[in-house]
Amino acid sequence: MVAKAQKLLEVKNVQKYFPIQKKPLKAVDDLNLIINKGETVGLVGESGCGKSTAAKTIIRLIEPTAGEVLFEGKNIYEFNQRQMKSLRKDMQIIFQDPYASLNPRMKIEDIIGEPLDIHHLAKGKKRKERVKELLELVGLRPEHANRFPHEFSGGQRQRIGIARALALNPKFIVCDEPISALDVSIQAQIVNLLKSLQEKMDLTYLFIAHDLSMVKYISDRILVMYLGNMVELSESRSLYDEPLHPYTQALLSAVPIPDPAVKRERIVLEGEVPSPLSPPSGCVFRTRCQYAMERCATEIPTWKEIKPSHFTACHLYND
Repeated sequence: MVAKAQKLLEVKNVQKYFPIQKKPLKAVDDLNLIINKGETVGLVGESGCGKSTAAKTIIRLIEPTAGEVLFEGKNIYEFNQRQMKSLRKDMQIIFQDPYASLNPRMKIEDIIGEPLDIHHLAKGKKRKERVKELLELVGLRPEHANRFPHEFSGGQRQRIGIARALALNPKFIVCDEPISALDVSIQAQIVNLLKSLQEKMDLTYLFIAHDLSMVKYISDRILVMYLGNMVELSESRSLYDEPLHPYTQALLSAVPIPDPAVKRERIVLEGEVPSPLSPPSGCVFRTRCQYAMERCATEIPTWKEIKPSHFTACHLYND
């Protein structure tokens, strides 16, 4: 008998608007998502589609415009400052840029140990032991604790960032494009490390990336965003085998196939991504969609389950 998935985090109608020139820039518009304990949800889309803003709003690094995020059943948007500080032990983030996210004036021991200091969890010898343990956990040596960030490569710095995120034994980690600034050979090492840590520590991930083949490898389910809106959500294999939304189809057509015998037609999207300050009426993707019809300009497509656990918002599937 298959065990029922245990809900860890639920995102309900989350919006994040930035006021610019008296108009709202709709960075994230009506995001709904459930993330179950122990799973990895991939978040993909073009640059500027709102992926990082969505992730930071979910864990309240950025204050939301509207909506709710329920973490273990409690709405964290109602938490006060003291409650949020306590929650930080359970929700952490790995940042995109391993060069900018580490303080160049701090030794590695202090970078990794800072969360322990803030939450008063370890001092002196106990702190040193915990930092040593975390370094070994991410594949670095204990003597690295006495060095500065500039003495490490990009991949090593990202391992340090991962160690810092793990310091408080979190339950949920946002991986905000943690491999995009790394060499291809190092990317696989970091992703494999994240998968290994997930198994060891029963972690839950929201994994953001541009590399769709890497997202497929690490994710259980994948959410596709376009211009701040959800366009498709599915289990990883189903999304890659049979993408429903024209935008998802175009993204996947650009993924290289390592078999010269297999040919895939490249779908080239015409035109520029519209400004989020003045998004198109109706379906936000219609200005670049080869299947656009009249109703796409006037009606917002309904979010609908087309196949079991496979959702999309597209008039091609709306009756």
